[in-house]
Amino acid sequence: MAYFKNLMERSAFGVCSYLGEKIGVASARVRMYFIYLSFATLGSPVIFYLFIAFWLNVRNYIKQRRSPIWN
Repeated sequence: MAYFKNLMERSAFGVCSYLGEKIGVASARVRMYFIYLSFATLGSPVIFYLFIAFWLNVRNYIKQRRSPIWN
């Protein structure tokens, strides 16, 4: 079970952990609320999740591509 949990956390883009760090809440609680909202609203938070995942990926790409001024 721990292997499955680690696999899902690595492949889930880190959105829930990012939101948990920003809000100051455990990432497990953010995941739980996300799952509950997905069931209650018939999956519409999935669009929000994918948007944030895309935004975090682009942001990390931009940070990696920046070169220091003094090179």
